[in-house]
Amino acid sequence: MEHAYAARTASVGRESRLLSHGLLILLGSLAVALLAQIAIPVGPVPVSGQTLGVLAVAAALGRRRGPLAILLYLSYGAAGLPFFAGGTAGMLVLMGPTAGYLVGFLVAAWFVGSLLERPALRKVLPAALVLTGGTAIIYAFGVAWLSRFVGWDGVLAVGVTPFLFGDALKIAIVSVAAAGLPRA
Repeated sequence: MEHAYAARTASVGRESRLLSHGLLILLGSLAVALLAQIAIPVGPVPVSGQTLGVLAVAAALGRRRGPLAILLYLSYGAAGLPFFAGGTAGMLVLMGPTAGYLVGFLVAAWFVGSLLERPALRKVLPAALVLTGGTAIIYAFGVAWLSRFVGWDGVLAVGVTPFLFGDALKIAIVSVAAAGLPRA
């Protein structure tokens, strides 16, 4: 009798943890989708709140749940929900000029989530360095893909320079938040 009760209790606890992980992943994906709606067109790549969402979700959810939240977010857009920057959606976005940045979100989420799981890096300056690395990953994927559309001569002017100030601000916001809040 005791064994059955212990097994049932363990099962309920496991189910509860899975449900809470799933809920955090869902909320993280929706946070990125919401922030993506803040978008200012400046060329083929808009300035948006997406990267703020990606960095914050990765910092909060870690190396496993963070990338899953981003993958879910990308799935929404691929399925046609208007969740990408400025309400765009569909497979054309995933093959268009901004596709590299979207793929970079996934890699950056794993990178940031992995490193910010370490308590020593959850202080403002170390977190800012980690988040800068995550942003550099997003730029690397984005610029490599965007160059197919605008050429290497203009890719920095179109795909990096317009975003530097805003991304520095996003890094500052998330690094302060990451230092002050416990991981989810």
